[in-house]
Amino acid sequence: MKKFTFILSLLISTAITTNAQWQQTNGPDGGLIMTIAINEANIFAGTLYGGVFLSTNNGNSWDAVNTGLTNSAVGTLAISGTSIFAGTWGGGVFLSTNNGDTWTKVNTGLTNTMVLSLAISGTNIFAGTEQGGVFLSTNNGDLWTAVNNGLTDTPIESLAISGTNIFAGTQDGVFLSTNNGSSWTEVNNGLTSNIVQSIAISGTNIFAGTYGGGVFLSTNNGSSWTAVNTGLTNTKVNSITISGTNIFAGTWEGMFLSTNNGNSWTTVNTGLANTDVRSIAISETNIFAGTTSGVYLSTNNGSLWTEVNSGLTSTTVYSLAFNETNIFAGTRDCGMFLSTNNGDSWTKVNNGLTSTVIKSIAISGTNIFAGTHGGVFLSTNNGNSWTEVTNGLPSNPRVNSLAISETNIFAGTTIGGVFLSTNNGGSWTAVNNGLTNTDVESLAINGTNIFAGTFNGGVFLSTNNGSSWTKVNDGLTNTKVLTLAINGTNIFAGTLFGGIFLSTNNGSSWTAVNNGLTNSYVETLAISGTNVFAGTYGGGVFLSTNNGDSWTAINNGLTNMQIMSLAISGTNIFAGTYNSGVWKRPLSELVGIKEINKENIIALYPNPASDYFTLNIDRDNNTDLTVNIYNANGSLVKTETLKQNQQEINIRNLSIGVYMLEVKSVNFTGQQKLIIQK
Repeated sequence: MKKFTFILSLLISTAITTNAQWQQTNGPDGGLIMTIAINEANIFAGTLYGGVFLSTNNGNSWDAVNTGLTNSAVGTLAISGTSIFAGTWGGGVFLSTNNGDTWTKVNTGLTNTMVLSLAISGTNIFAGTEQGGVFLSTNNGDLWTAVNNGLTDTPIESLAISGTNIFAGTQDGVFLSTNNGSSWTEVNNGLTSNIVQSIAISGTNIFAGTYGGGVFLSTNNGSSWTAVNTGLTNTKVNSITISGTNIFAGTWEGMFLSTNNGNSWTTVNTGLANTDVRSIAISETNIFAGTTSGVYLSTNNGSLWTEVNSGLTSTTVYSLAFNETNIFAGTRDCGMFLSTNNGDSWTKVNNGLTSTVIKSIAISGTNIFAGTHGGVFLSTNNGNSWTEVTNGLPSNPRVNSLAISETNIFAGTTIGGVFLSTNNGGSWTAVNNGLTNTDVESLAINGTNIFAGTFNGGVFLSTNNGSSWTKVNDGLTNTKVLTLAINGTNIFAGTLFGGIFLSTNNGSSWTAVNNGLTNSYVETLAISGTNVFAGTYGGGVFLSTNNGDSWTAINNGLTNMQIMSLAISGTNIFAGTYNSGVWKRPLSELVGIKEINKENIIALYPNPASDYFTLNIDRDNNTDLTVNIYNANGSLVKTETLKQNQQEINIRNLSIGVYMLEVKSVNFTGQQKLIIQK
């Protein structure tokens, strides 16, 4: 075999660079669209934790417009002239007078800042809150006054105005005020479902969309209501919007259209890949539907929908994995995305993927496995197409975690425990003997040891390929284990509100390692050499360079602190967030990588290799070096000590794929990609 020599520069970890920044990648596109508002050619989309996005070209492209918007959970938008109001979950009301370029908080007098709904009539602005009722501002939000006389203590889900009549949809039904909110009267006669999520008015017709009861119509100012649900196959109505004689109802399972005042409804979902419609807005012939995976546009009354999400980076990224230069991102409701250029662009790769909630990804050679809320899917062509491989899995198993060891594929599920496949997902067998908690959140493999992190059951260990499990929780004071990561003999467990625990003896005992970790909700862990990264929900990313003895927040530039996934690819660390897509940062900015003297070099050949490769190091001292080989999931699969300048490493037992070779001593750590081909 021809020998190709690769020079590996050994790297030294130094102090963290303090002026470095995270950068948001250009995707993945999509996200949970809570509200849409239109002002002439300007279309505003309010997202959950992604802030506000603006499109000036009918949704063809979007730009984030969040300067000054200190709360990014935007549940409602309302526009009056040049004034744009954004109601947020926990941040109150924000005002922009320059098309979203900048925002100012306008909360004086607003004693409840969980704003669920907004409505405007002339100079009167009404804000519906979760626990504070309705507030009124008559001076563009400068001052708010509670106007709750007659209102029960209930969340104000929706507001609508017709002339002097103000309707409030609440979790106790509909209330009416005819005097600018000074007093309210309950108007629920005939309303058999009291959770009113949306109200729309056309002339004397008032439509109320309810949770579980469908649509109700009142023609007498709310004095009485009649259910109008013929053809409405889903009665969980999130939104109603009216354009002329067309009434659109967005439900949990699609869009419905009525052209006869609600007497009958027709499903209009063609092209609507996500049917959980949360918001609707109409501008002339353009109908925009905000879903849990982004915005869709119809120009023909809902007959056909087209996804229009370019630039709308508000996805929740549950999982990240890499295969050579390919980065895969598994999202909530948006499916799988692929980037081949370090996140500069992302492509949706969902062909054949019938479940679009991707909780886990595992890669072995050319096989890519996706663990979803609908089971496991396999792609053998870089995500271009997917095949469902669920034979033997329970119905809707919710696969939270995947781990691969040679030909063994393990799937951790929410309700069924651990399943094993030895034939590439062709069939699965439950392997739960001794696993007393079957809500498996995470899996990690170290040689013949398989660790399962469970929710409320702690950590379990199997040494026989899952045939039996033993609980290993001594010292683990929090047993809600969300994530596991292994580095040599060190096993890290991230927990829900318990922080991070470390075991150095295969789980026999655990020690809390939380010094400097200011957020204890640990969603994800990733390891690069001696560097351990922890992604937290609400606290951002933390780094430990000393095996967890201490942690430092590394959040400069990161505007979303809810981290769902971490992965390391080449020289970058990537962070998947809750509703802000993927962010990245060079590892060199975090661990201060620099080259040592040129005479310290390693030659690795052949590469690609099949049964063996040779390491050749030119060095003056005889210090032993440790050689670690990690698979694409970050699991340690082989360790060897380099005692001489040239040494052959046997890799016959390793399957084909891409691996990370780590060479380390007490003074330095070096890494190089290793490709195994058979």
